Amino acid sequence: MNCNTDNSLLGLNLQELAELMAERGEPLYRAGQIFQSLYCQRVNDLSSISPLPQSLRLKLSAEYSIGLPTIEQKFQSTDGTVRYLMQLADGETIETVWMPEGDGGEAGDGSEAAEEFEVEHSWNRGTICVSSQVGCAVDCKFCLTALLKVRRNLTAGEIVGQVCAVLNDQGASPPNDRVNLVFMGMGEPFLNYDNFIKAVSLLVEGVGIPEFRMTVSTAGIVPRIYDLGQEIVRPKLAISLNASNDDLRSELMPINRKWNMEALLRAARDFPLRNREKLTFEYVLLKDVNDSTNHARELAELIRGMRAKVNLIALNPGPGIGFKIPEDERVRQFKQLLMDAGLPAFIRRPRGRDIYAACGQLKRTVELVSLQAGE
Repeated sequence: MNCNTDNSLLGLNLQELAELMAERGEPLYRAGQIFQSLYCQRVNDLSSISPLPQSLRLKLSAEYSIGLPTIEQKFQSTDGTVRYLMQLADGETIETVWMPEGDGGEAGDGSEAAEEFEVEHSWNRGTICVSSQVGCAVDCKFCLTALLKVRRNLTAGEIVGQVCAVLNDQGASPPNDRVNLVFMGMGEPFLNYDNFIKAVSLLVEGVGIPEFRMTVSTAGIVPRIYDLGQEIVRPKLAISLNASNDDLRSELMPINRKWNMEALLRAARDFPLRNREKLTFEYVLLKDVNDSTNHARELAELIRGMRAKVNLIALNPGPGIGFKIPEDERVRQFKQLLMDAGLPAFIRRPRGRDIYAACGQLKRTVELVSLQAGE
């Protein structure tokens, strides 16, 4: 779809749609009909909004579009994960990932089959990994997306549009189908905070995905962590830590030079957790870099006493990334040290690694390239 993003209806909330109808002399209940069609029914054409009179549909079609991104390509992993290459209205492309069906493990049971991404129940359908920017401005040294740099922020409609496009393609319909969202795709959500928060509200109120089925991951934009804690409607929070001391984190994640670990962990301790909610720390393990027993002990000491859990992620490799995957035994040992220190720790099973859909691998890859062939 090559329409102007400013003329897209997707991304408008009920109040904005009401103002649009008022400007055209239409009754306000028309706004509700459009809202339901956009977000609950997820129509892909204005002519499909059947409650509207034909004359209004024609007028709207002349000025606006729905604004759904176009699915340009799909790549399917051997584990069922699907990576979507989507084109936006201005021709830019992003990637979104669908991970079907979980292993059925319960959170907190200590098993490696426990759910990835902090979903607190076994999955009935799947999880969508959502992008928030075209590229990424946070230059994490182990992430393929960082190689793209950042081109622009996504609008709220483009964020919601990814979810709607995947749901339509997968034939899933929340809330009847259990769908989880993780804002862990391309980009740093907290560097596109206003659009991200607006998208969350539309996904809750319109699409029907409850906030407790959403998790947002940040590399450590400290002021926005405080902002998120004040939101009435918000996802759960995950912090991408990836190091156990300032020197190493600054080397791996240059953003640490702006907000160091002391400031980041203070914000984490101040974050107002809800009933039964835990903060998540994500830790990408890099062979012989941050995966030693000393690193595990340092990490345990850093977050001791916090109502938190740790997601351990063995590096997902890719071209241009100068790190190696740690041995499985090393990963298990790291996990055990955290658990011995009283911290709930989980090893995230890689999903879609063979199609560059795993954590840190999204890079708008047009061609399907086997990792094995590239090694």
